Amino acid sequence: MNTMNLKVLLPFRVFLDIGQVSRIVLETSAGAYGLLPRRLDCVAALVPGIFTYETTDGRVHYLAVDEGVLLKAGLDVSVSVRNAIGGVGLGQLRELVEQDFRRHDAEEQAARTTLRKIETGLLTRLETLQQS
Repeated sequence: MNTMNLKVLLPFRVFLDIGQVSRIVLETSAGAYGLLPRRLDCVAALVPGIFTYETTDGRVHYLAVDEGVLLKAGLDVSVSVRNAIGGVGLGQLRELVEQDFRRHDAEEQAARTTLRKIETGLLTRLETLQQS
C-alpha cells in the first residue's frame, strides 16, 4: 500500500514532517477535498480551517491552519501556511485557536499603540522644525 509523506511548513520553521500518511482532507474556498496516495498531482489554495490527516496506524490527526498552499507531487505533500496549531484532539483545538487569536489581537494592539506613539513623535518633531 502506498503512503504519502506530509510536510507542513510555517514561514520560519518546519511544523510537521511525517511519513506513512494514508489520507488527507483539506479545505479550500471551493470546499473540502480528500487526497489519497494515488491521486493526481495538484496544487490547492487553502483557507483557514481544519486540516485532517490519517496515518497507516488508523489514527486521525487534526491541525488548525491559516491560509496557505498545498502541493502534491507524487507521494510528497507539502503544505505552506502562515500558522498551524496541532498535537491535540479536535475538542481542545478550538480552545487553542481562540487563545492564539486573543494573543495575536493583543500583539496587534500593542503594535498599533507603538506606531501611534512614533507617528505622534514624528509629527511633533516636524512641527518643531517648521517653526525654526
